[in-house]
Order: sequence, then C-alpha cells, then structure tokens
Amino acid sequence: MRTSRKRSGRRTALLAVMGLTGGLLLTSPESASAANLIKNPGFETAGTDDMPYCWKKSGWGDNDFTFETTTDAHSGSKAMKVSLTRHVEGDRKALITESADCAPVVTPGKQYDLGLWYKSTTPDASVTLFRHDATAGWQYWTDLKTLEMAAGWTEATVRTPEVPAGTDRIAWGVSVYGTGSATTDDYTMDQVAEPVPDPVCTGTAEECANGRWDVLPTKNPVRSMHSVVLNNGKVLLIAGSGNDPTMFQAGTFTSAVYDPQNGTYKQIPTPKDMFCAGHVQLDDGRVLVMSGNKGYPSADGTVGYQGYKDSYIFDPVSETYSKTNDMNDGHWYPSATILGNGDVISFGGLKEDSTGSVTAERWSDAEQKWLELWKVNQTWSYWGLYPSMILMQDGRLFYSGSHVFGNNIPGTGSAIYDYDANTVTQVPGLQRKDERDQSASVLLPPAQDQKVLTIGGGNIDSNPDANRLTDVIDLKQPNPSYAAGPPLPQGTVDLGAGKVPQTGNQGKMYVSAVLLPDGKVLETGGALHNRADPVYESSLYDPATNTFDPVAADPEERGYHSSAFLLPDGRVMATGDNPGNGSWNHDVSIYTPPYLLKGERPTITSVIDTEWTYGDTQRITVDRPIAKAELIRPAAVTHSSDPNQRFVDLPLSVDGNNVDLNVTSNPNLAPPGWYMLFAVDANGVPSVAKWVHLQGPQALSAKDASAHVHDFADNLKGKVAGPGKKRTSQKVSPTVSGCDRHYGSANVCVPTDFPPTVKATTKARCDWLKKNDYGRLKVNGKDDPLRLDTNRDGIACGKGDVTRR
Repeated sequence: MRTSRKRSGRRTALLAVMGLTGGLLLTSPESASAANLIKNPGFETAGTDDMPYCWKKSGWGDNDFTFETTTDAHSGSKAMKVSLTRHVEGDRKALITESADCAPVVTPGKQYDLGLWYKSTTPDASVTLFRHDATAGWQYWTDLKTLEMAAGWTEATVRTPEVPAGTDRIAWGVSVYGTGSATTDDYTMDQVAEPVPDPVCTGTAEECANGRWDVLPTKNPVRSMHSVVLNNGKVLLIAGSGNDPTMFQAGTFTSAVYDPQNGTYKQIPTPKDMFCAGHVQLDDGRVLVMSGNKGYPSADGTVGYQGYKDSYIFDPVSETYSKTNDMNDGHWYPSATILGNGDVISFGGLKEDSTGSVTAERWSDAEQKWLELWKVNQTWSYWGLYPSMILMQDGRLFYSGSHVFGNNIPGTGSAIYDYDANTVTQVPGLQRKDERDQSASVLLPPAQDQKVLTIGGGNIDSNPDANRLTDVIDLKQPNPSYAAGPPLPQGTVDLGAGKVPQTGNQGKMYVSAVLLPDGKVLETGGALHNRADPVYESSLYDPATNTFDPVAADPEERGYHSSAFLLPDGRVMATGDNPGNGSWNHDVSIYTPPYLLKGERPTITSVIDTEWTYGDTQRITVDRPIAKAELIRPAAVTHSSDPNQRFVDLPLSVDGNNVDLNVTSNPNLAPPGWYMLFAVDANGVPSVAKWVHLQGPQALSAKDASAHVHDFADNLKGKVAGPGKKRTSQKVSPTVSGCDRHYGSANVCVPTDFPPTVKATTKARCDWLKKNDYGRLKVNGKDDPLRLDTNRDGIACGKGDVTRR
C-alpha cells in the first residue's frame, strides 16, 4: 500500500505550486498559435532572483540543490542547470513562471507538442506540467515523460493529453527528484494541428449516432455471473452452481471460456461453487478467485448464505483451476483490489456461519499466498457485500459507496482507507447513501485525473423504485467530497404488461458501467426493483462535459447477475439476467459503439516490446495519425462491480508513424498486469487492442518506494477512525438478499418488500408474482408472513388463496 508521506522522494507536491507566484489575475486567454509558445525558451533574457525572464525556481522537500544559468548551452550562450547533491524527499525544477505574461495560453480540448534539449546525470528527472483552472487556480496536472540519462545534448519530445475543460494556461519544466543534475535548453511548445478527415458513416444514420446491439446466435451455456477478460482475448465466464440449488446439491459447478474470434464456448471443470465469489487478475495474467458459496439458505430462512475459505487460481494458458492456501475467513461477496506492488486486498462478505466478515485479507504477490491474519492490518470493520474499493494514486483505497444488498455502511457511506496508518476517513456528499445498492462506480478516464463516478442504485430490503442519482468526486482535492452529477437518462421499463416509459425519478439498479477507448463510459442494463422490472436504457457518459448521451438500448433483460465488459476489438459484451423466479437469460448481446461506425480504424502495426516497466518510453508504429493512446485494464466484473477497471493515459511523442508512449512511473495508477493498448484517432475511433504486460522495476514495486506523483490530500479533515475493538464477525440478517425464504426454493426470490405499486393484499401480491412467472411456490415451514397461503394448503398463491382474499 502507500508508503509514509515523509518518504515521498519521487513525488511532485502541491507545495511546488503553492510556493510560486501568488495573486495570479490572468488576462483573457488568447488563441494558441502554431509557433513556439514559450517565452525566453533558451534562457537568453535575464530576469530577477538570479533566474532568466519567465522562469522561476520551484520545488519542495528535504534536499540540497543549486540553480545555475550555465554557458554549456545547446544553442545560444545560456542553459539552465538544476542539481541535487543530497536528497531525502521532494524535487527541484526550473518552471515557467505562472503568470499572465509568461505561462502559455492553451485551449481546452486541444493537445500540445512539448520539446526541449537536455543533458542528465540522474535517471530521476521528468517533464512535469501544471495547469491553471479558471475556477480553482494553479494545480498540478501530470508528469509526462521520464528523461533517460544523457551525457550529450539529447532532444526530448512529448505530446500532452487533451487540455481539460476550464484550463486557460499551463506551465511546465523538468523536475529533478534524485541526486544528480539536469541541464536543459531550447524549449518548444506547439499546438497540435487538426488534420483528420471527417468520419464516414458505415451504418444507418441511427446506428452511427447511437451504436448497435446484436444478439448472438449462440447462447452462453452456463449461468455465469462472473466475467473476466483474459490476456489472450478470451473471456472466462464463472457460474459455479449458477444460483441453482439443484446444481449445488448435485455438486455440478461450471465455468466456460468464450472465444470472441470464433464465437465458441469451452466448458471448464470447476472444483468448487464459485457462485458469488470475488476475483481479480494477478500481475502475470492468472485470475485469483476467492471464496464462494459454501451453502444456500435454509428452507425456513433462519440460516443465510455461507461463504467458504477456499481460494483458487485460473490459468488462461492451461484453462484449469488450481487451489491456493485458504483465506482466514469465508467471504461470500468479497471485494478484490490489486495494489501497486501486485498484492491483492479483500474485504467484506459473509463467513461460513452467515455472519459478516470483519477480516481484511491480503494476497502476497511475493509469497503467492494469502497472508496469515497477524500479518495483515485490521480495523475489524464490516464493509458489507461487494464493497467497491478503488486504488488511489497514493496507494490508499477509496470506498465509493457502491455495494450489494440493503443499506450502506454507517456514517456518510463513503470513505478513504489508509492501510499503512490503518485509519478510515469518512467522505461526505454521496446522495441517499442507503439507496446505492447495486450502483456502479468507475474511476473515470484518465486514471491520472482521479475522479470517480457512481451511478444509480436502490435498496434490496425496502425495494423502492431504483434512482437516477449520479455522483462525481475528485480525489485530488485536499478534502474530497462527492458532488451531484447529471441524472441518468430514462428509458422504458417492463412492469409485467409490456414496456412503458419511465416516469418521475425512476432509474435503475444492477447498472453495468464500461470504460471505452474513446474516453467515455457506457452505462447499460439494470432494473427498477429487486430482481424484477427490467429497464431498457443505455447511455454514454463523457467525463470532459459531465453529461450523458442516450444511445441504443440492449434489447435483452439485464438485471441481477448480469455483466457488461469491453472486448479487445472495442465492442462491449453483455451477459446474464437472473430474475426473482429463478430463471436465467442465456442470450448474449454485443454492442457496437458509434466510434466503430465512423469508417476505417487506425491500426497498431507493431509494438516494439510487449514487456513494459514504469517510467518507460515504449515505441509503437501506426498506419496513420493518432490523437491519443491508453492502457485499459481488462474486466473482472460481477454484480455491477469492477473496482480494478481503469483507463491510463499514455502521453505521446510523435515522429511520423512512429509514436513513443510515455508510461506512468506510478504503479498505483496502473497496477502491474496485462493491459489492452488502444491507439485512438482524432475522431475517437480506436484501433483493435494490442496486449502489453506492465511490470515495474523492483525499486518501484518495493514496499519502501514511492512513486513520482502529486502528493494530495495528506491530512484529510472529517471523522477519522482507527482500528476498532477486535471481534469475530458482524451480525447479518439471513434475509440479506432481500428474499423471503418462506416461499419456493433457494434460488427463487419472493421479495421481503414488494415494489411500492403493489398493494399489501394477497391478490395484489399474487397477481404480481404471476406476472413475473413465479409459478408454483411451496410454503417452507408453518409461517406465512406475506399472507400468500390463506387456505393453508402449503402452496402460496394457489387458486383458493386468491378467491379467499
């Protein structure tokens, strides 16, 4: 996890900005030109404070340093030399002065090519950018490129990401964050030209605007509720017993591997009931599967679901499972988050006795096992079921508030967990925190921006109409807080008598959210109530504009136990649906986004090296100009949850068809593992992905190392809690899944609370169950809490029951 903040030897701190020019009253931005936008690019004009005009000393931390205008120039008579002779933490840099006179004007949405000449005696130097936000002022933006050591004058070029909305100027320079020196000269900055022919629609006008869904002719052979895109492009679909107690009793557990290239499925022997397990991809591409279903609820509902301690690894090469050591607790519905050093941390879920697990579990990448309890920091907190725990760029975990089944955790319903300090800090602002059951949360593109979007949700216990709420949080803020986002678009809902338009504030739970290579998010699927009333609506969320754009809707029901995920060819696959009557939708849908209907796609014609390390520059070749490139971590999704999903921007250096990609130096931004590499043109059209493996040098993955990132939110305000009193578990109701077990079999979900439109009468409830195809429902035991068996013949909603009431 995150190292001590006093060891931030490779961080660029907020102090670097705060110590610069104050009182920045900027004039109105002017249009950027194609000429060099840097004033005094060669340091030839003298300024004040022993620095050239439009350049300023900057930096922070505990280090000994010198700034020197030297005659050892690339051209002209002067260059700038920044040296560190002692380094404990922090950095030093010569930075463009953050003023209206000196900082170059930029245009939101545009990109800029930056260049300079340099010599360096240290490997610890990089190009660092700051941006001026018209509302928030100057702030750190990103580190674009790590400079290799160079004894002679060497040119470095890099392309910025698209300038964020609200930004009117930027400042940049070279940071030195280790002992040694960097001498720089002849800075350049040019706005990227806008070439790009207009897109050519290759479908109908409707398809080109909103994309297209196709239902595949071959059905998914297993009742899969877990979907993992493997590093060979195939998809692992895990069912276990598939929420079918007859399969469980027979010991029949299933998985399948789907090959999108030929549309075939291969069923895989599955050793245990992995129904509602957790899963995450390890740094070598294997899949770690943790816990699962040890037992279904008892017939009378007095005992709930139980989670076992077993854990397995799936190997994509041999397509087999192998057992690991056991976890310390059972965890039915656990979280699973990979960390910057390749370890995995897991929280929540139900134990073997159906109580809630308060044990944090840690998989050691170095030891290839689950660590003993005493080796793992514990707060003894119950995080609930499938809590969405997202790795932040400083190694802490953000609990977004998305979870499964019923109410949220106490407090604000969202928090930041610091593993090293073993503290939990509540984060405010999440709307209606107890109605975010089976909402979706994603770290928005790019991961460098550290913004999270939370979408929709409901409550399986009280069963209100699912909501349209969205919330956005900027985790780079010193004290991050959720802000209300735009409401979800509405579609149609099937209430049992055909599709009708949604009304009022009706939204959806069981939402799927998928990061796309053009930098947008597809949200799709969902239902209005607990395992009932499917909603047909899909839209694209644009992080740049904070808006939703409705697109074509999946024609299939996609509620409980459905998944949607990105394929390497840029399409989206959607599977599953498990309504309350216990049935399963085996149809598979494929979404073709509008960007695939805009004409010819760019092609990555070669990748020089598929083994990448942090801080690398990696070269690819493309067949035509591209505007951006990124790494997208392949999906490992279930129950609306994939906390490891992320889109990592790769700043470009372009030389014709050769493109140098600058890889982040921070393993917390892009945890080690296999990624899909996409190249995207200026029309947002992506290439087919190439697979690359990101694995850092030992220094970056070691526990005592710090990544070169902006040090933000050091001292969060608000309620901070340390570890609580040691305890064994959290009491959890056996009806945690929102199903009344007095009726039907274990996979049939008669609601404990019917939707608000259903009157509390036997007839109204039985009519609703009939409309939703529940069929014959046996009464388990002598109790009839919902008054569905008024004639007491042991069959709920039988003919005599409805006529009697």
